[in-house]
Amino acid sequence: IVCLFLKVTFEDVIAEPPSVRSFDNVWFWSHALFEVSRLWCYRFISLVLAVPVSLAAGLLFAVLSCLHIWLIMPCVQFLLINMQWIQAVWANILNIFISPFFSSFGKCYGQIIIHLESAEN
Repeated sequence: IVCLFLKVTFEDVIAEPPSVRSFDNVWFWSHALFEVSRLWCYRFISLVLAVPVSLAAGLLFAVLSCLHIWLIMPCVQFLLINMQWIQAVWANILNIFISPFFSSFGKCYGQIIIHLESAEN
């Protein structure tokens, strides 16, 4: 399994400049040890953490789904059904007071024309 978001290579961590290099065998073995330790540490940590973290995430999403389905959505539907009169009053307030203001504002400023000219010598 390769992690697509974490792309760390040996050259990113151990960056010897081309002008100063250690012996070829030192470079080869340090590269091999880096890759092996990175791989096995990842495998060990994922072995220890994968099952508990996936179990906790599954429980969390199950609780959130249950709350959303059985608590939040019925409350929202209850409010929407019982608050129809507030929606009607609010729509009338918008149509009487707010809508004429923005309509006149749009008609006043809708006729503004901007011409851009470049000043070339």
